[in-house]
Amino acid sequence: MLKVILVVSGKGGTGKTTLTAGVGAALAQRGSRVLLIDGDCGLRNLDIVLGMSDRVVYSFADVAGGAVPLADAMAVHPDYETLYLLTAPVALPALSERGMEQLAVQAEEAGFDYVVIDGPAGLPAELSFLAHIATQAVVVTATDRACIRGAERCARKLEEEYCIQRIRMVLNRVRPRLITQGRSGNIDDAMDEAGLPLLGLVPEDVDLISCGNSGKSILAVKQGGAARAFRNIASRLEGERVPLMRI
Repeated sequence: MLKVILVVSGKGGTGKTTLTAGVGAALAQRGSRVLLIDGDCGLRNLDIVLGMSDRVVYSFADVAGGAVPLADAMAVHPDYETLYLLTAPVALPALSERGMEQLAVQAEEAGFDYVVIDGPAGLPAELSFLAHIATQAVVVTATDRACIRGAERCARKLEEEYCIQRIRMVLNRVRPRLITQGRSGNIDDAMDEAGLPLLGLVPEDVDLISCGNSGKSILAVKQGGAARAFRNIASRLEGERVPLMRI
């Protein structure tokens, strides 16, 4: 059965797009067929992180609007043959729930195991159309209190307005030294305040900067750090029990 995962954050700057790219690549490495959708209309950059700017032509809105079939619109990743991308439109067009449903149907008919949507930060109006086809959600947040508060509000909206019941949290860009020094919230406090189960921890990793700029997957660069965290999250999405990594 197709799993449609909406990746969101309460505010910008949490590393949501980098996480979407990394986990998508990790799922593809495991043999899953994965369609990534950049749902951040107007601020799209998932194609840059994936190194696919020269490959994308059509947006998810073109498919949802019936202008082009998914098979013709999606672009395959240069290094992972089971990883595909649909970019976001430059400007938000008129969307419909029916159109998004047809996109999901085409993805299932094409044999995809996962559709992972890099949603917009915050709670804009277009979130409703993306949430309409989601079977679960991942809220990405840092450990500071402002991010955690935004994550909690985002999760409540997904649950109460969009009826997404399976919502988990990823603590991203975790800095152990700051936590130890009491200059950043700790993991337990973040979980309590957000009221969400933890899907994974991702440490602050400077290699993500160079990888994001070059469009090269961090999974091809290293085994530890964020690369290991992305693989662990992919394993948990597949239903495996994986201990939290020490960071």
